[in-house]
Amino acid sequence: MSSLRLLPLLHSLLLLQVHLSDQLEDNKIPPSLCTGHPGIPGSAGAHGGPGQPGRDGRDGRDAAAGEKGLIGETGDPGETGVRGLTGDRGDNGEKGERGQAGECAVAPKSAFSVKLSEGHALPLTVGDVVRFDQVVINEQSDYNTETGRFTCKVPGVYYFAVHATVYRASLQFDLMKNAHSVASYFQYYGNWPKPASLSGGSLLHLVPGDQVWVQMALSEYNGLYSSTKTDSTFNGFLVYSDWKNSAVFA
Repeated sequence: MSSLRLLPLLHSLLLLQVHLSDQLEDNKIPPSLCTGHPGIPGSAGAHGGPGQPGRDGRDGRDAAAGEKGLIGETGDPGETGVRGLTGDRGDNGEKGERGQAGECAVAPKSAFSVKLSEGHALPLTVGDVVRFDQVVINEQSDYNTETGRFTCKVPGVYYFAVHATVYRASLQFDLMKNAHSVASYFQYYGNWPKPASLSGGSLLHLVPGDQVWVQMALSEYNGLYSSTKTDSTFNGFLVYSDWKNSAVFA
């Protein structure tokens, strides 16, 4: 009878022992059963592997604007670039207003014609200027009857011609430009009953201030003659002017 009562008690103790044995094997002793001193700290564990990258942080607040810096030094000029292509031709502009009427161009003028008057005293020595004293035309007053010389005012090319009546002696004279002979003319007179004639001309390029005249070449050849029936003349006129940049000539 007493043995049957002890069976449940033994069964409970057996279950308790099995339960405590499992906890001891798993090193899971309840704190209530462990009242010893703390153990020695264990050694440091190995470094763990790199963690996953963190997420981007939030944008920071805008900072206040800084002060304006100093102007830097001017840099060296760059190399000249390659010339670009020619552009397309632009459209024609609008037609401008008509301008005012200009002045009419007036061609420069210079001309004279003079002759010896009847009974005029003729030069007798070499180097004397033949003074043609009677004016036929001399509108610009370029020829001076007192000196017998033409003075250029308009630059350009001129033509001069001399016609002489030769009588009582042979005649030789020079056409002079600024004290230099540019042409020389001679006519022999052989005691003929009637006068002979001698003519000559030359083109000369002149600038303002140049002078042209007729001058005796030899003293013994001075048979220059003039009468009511025959004349000795000196003529000159401008062929063309060198004035090219003026629209109106004086």
